[in-house]
Amino acid sequence: MEEDTHPIDSVSLPALLRAARAVYADVVHRAHAQAGYDDVPGNGTYVIGAIARGHASLSRIITELGVSKQAAGQLVDTLVLRGYLDRAVDPEDRRRLTVTLTERGRAAAAVSREAIDRLEAELELCVGVTYLKHTRRTLGALIHAHTQPEPAEQSAQGQSGPS
Repeated sequence: MEEDTHPIDSVSLPALLRAARAVYADVVHRAHAQAGYDDVPGNGTYVIGAIARGHASLSRIITELGVSKQAAGQLVDTLVLRGYLDRAVDPEDRRRLTVTLTERGRAAAAVSREAIDRLEAELELCVGVTYLKHTRRTLGALIHAHTQPEPAEQSAQGQSGPS
């Protein structure tokens, strides 16, 4: 029996991922513009969303963005100036700064989440729950496989010194 083929099958995964990311970015940007948040810089949406989810420190978020510390600092400055973030000295460690969402930042995060939820509901209607679940798991496996230490690194990390 011949496999089910589709014209999209010949497109490389990196090209598909890039185009899919652009669709998400466009949908969120348009939703922000309609809601009055058209001044959120490109990577600002990611920072606001990550802080809203509360799963990562700002340093980890910046690492995931893959930008320089200078560029990240400028991004945070812009988000503070535009009213999306508050920055304060960490009361437990005065050398560190904490960054939290303002009311405007929380509202922008909610607009992003709603736009993404609508897009994913449309996608689910197009391909079904099972395909969408498989896509998430496939992408998760790709990410996991390439963010874990190599076996040699794992064994070196597991060693605590001479016994």
